[in-house]
Amino acid sequence: MLGDVVGKPGRNTVAQLLPGLREKYSPDLVIANGENAAGGLGITKDATQALLKAGVDVITLGNHTWQKKEIISFIDEETRLLRPANYPPMVPGRGSFVYKTDSGVKIGVVSLIGRTFMAPTDDPFRVMDEVLAQLKRITPIIFVDMHAEATSEKYAMGWYLDGKVTAVLGTHTHVQTSDERIFPNGTAYITDLGMVGPTDSILGLVPEVVINKFITQMPQPFKVADGPTAAMGVIVDFEADGIATGIERIWVRNV
Repeated sequence: MLGDVVGKPGRNTVAQLLPGLREKYSPDLVIANGENAAGGLGITKDATQALLKAGVDVITLGNHTWQKKEIISFIDEETRLLRPANYPPMVPGRGSFVYKTDSGVKIGVVSLIGRTFMAPTDDPFRVMDEVLAQLKRITPIIFVDMHAEATSEKYAMGWYLDGKVTAVLGTHTHVQTSDERIFPNGTAYITDLGMVGPTDSILGLVPEVVINKFITQMPQPFKVADGPTAAMGVIVDFEADGIATGIERIWVRNV
């Protein structure tokens, strides 16, 4: 899974680096968080198609899901594009998807969003119980994108789902953490995957814009940075019973 893809530089980096990553690791499934894929905020149909064409199999979202209003017109049709499962049940889209690999293996993918320091949503723990009950009837292999601000909330979800899912992989903060591990009952975990986008930036944005906002507390123009880019994420190894056997961080510079 790749971290938050930021703007056009992030999309281009996926297209340029993912073929090499596929050749090196031969993954059964590639997931990417795409909530920042269009101009750094939200996702459009063109951005969705660009990521899928580049080789991403499933795209998860987060708190910027509805930033681009056009998503409402196509999210119901694109089953591989997942908004958080703990959004209100009447909103468009879906929060989980079962991907079938070329070899016939079924892998469940779930998108969740946290509540600490985030906009109010339904309880991700309770909603995950409901989603898990449905997915377990289909497959024991389940990957969860926990899109959240607080490290404690992500860790809590990891421990809560230990032994119940294959992996709990954190997104949202765009800064890759070095706490990847396998929990005691076989669930892979990392607090944040990082991002795919400009490295000479603040979370993918032009540094001066973010700095000025901190100093002045005034609204600033939102601008994705230029310059060198990198792809950050993890590779997770797992068995047919859904138990994770390894997790490796990746940080690949685009040269």
